[in-house]
Amino acid sequence: MSPCGSHRTEIAGVGAALRPSGALWLEDARALVVADLHFEKGSAYAARGQLLPPYDTAETLRRLCAEVAATDPKAVIFLGDTLHDGKAEARIGADDEATLNALARGRTLIWIVGNHDADGPARLPGDIATEVAIGGLTLRHEPRRGADHGWAAGHLHPCARVAGKGGSVRRRCFVTDGARIVLPAFGAFTGSLNVRDEAFAGLFASAPLAVVLGVGKSHPVAWRRLVGD
Repeated sequence: MSPCGSHRTEIAGVGAALRPSGALWLEDARALVVADLHFEKGSAYAARGQLLPPYDTAETLRRLCAEVAATDPKAVIFLGDTLHDGKAEARIGADDEATLNALARGRTLIWIVGNHDADGPARLPGDIATEVAIGGLTLRHEPRRGADHGWAAGHLHPCARVAGKGGSVRRRCFVTDGARIVLPAFGAFTGSLNVRDEAFAGLFASAPLAVVLGVGKSHPVAWRRLVGD
């Protein structure tokens, strides 16, 4: 463990810190990687009459700014579904847009496209990509089944239910076999899918490790301790 409570490991030979926030820190490349922020999900639901507090983008950005301040990255890489839908960019408020512009000063923002934001942003700062390679690690939105190279992806919003003597606890998590990793969703309003779900079957070469997000600390948990919902 690092002093900040991250779980330190290697993914496809690339040194990585799995931070308690759900961000992945690739120190040698000085790249901060986050997945599935879903900016403006709250406003999308409000438009359909589901009254959620309209502050999810601001809260997600607050947490992202804290990670940027802690790591001072050269690049912030978004692993897709950063925008909740094709009109989300237009709904982002002026203050939140100013925050994103400030984050881009002195560093690169890279928007990997996902299934919710296939075109990427039009006016927000940064570069749009489908994949980014760092060493032996390919950063992309969706996991690849049967791939013989390393990847880091989002899309599935993993969480773990950990069994204990007094019951169980359910928390967001990373899930990795050392060659591949699925990141937890970073967005304030995003749900999660249990890693025991069939959607994760066949993604890993061996029983993976869940690294569960705690308060100020990432906790590695063996696969055998995980239970379904």
